[in-house]
Amino acid sequence: MGAEMQEPEVVETKSPEAIVPDMNNQTGTITKIQPTVQTQDQWLKYGEVASSFLATLPEYLGSFFNKYRQPLVTIGLIVGAIVAVKVVLAILDALNDIPLVAPTFELIGIGYSAWFVYRYLLKASTRQELTNEIATLKSQVIGKDV
Repeated sequence: MGAEMQEPEVVETKSPEAIVPDMNNQTGTITKIQPTVQTQDQWLKYGEVASSFLATLPEYLGSFFNKYRQPLVTIGLIVGAIVAVKVVLAILDALNDIPLVAPTFELIGIGYSAWFVYRYLLKASTRQELTNEIATLKSQVIGKDV
């Protein structure tokens, strides 16, 4: 946090004519211009700036996470839930493309629905039992006694 960024030194470049390589018309070869050489001191300055930035980075990230922990966790959970839904939908779509799997799942669903209606919805006593089970489950999830 306390590291100050230094402005890089401006290196003078040659005129545009000096940048373009000279064509030697007699031999057909191109003469090469040497790139500008940076001194060792300039590289050391860049290294010190990068080193100081990397040294303070964990401290900065830790304080940032501690300051914004709740919003970051919430955003992470939302992103994770979206990814999980997309993965589940992709798996179901892949299963649906396999021959005989989709009709098999439909038969299983119809069979379970028929069993549920027969078991819990036809008689008044079993409807009362279902209502009690739902109330028990609700109290376990919410944490209150019903």
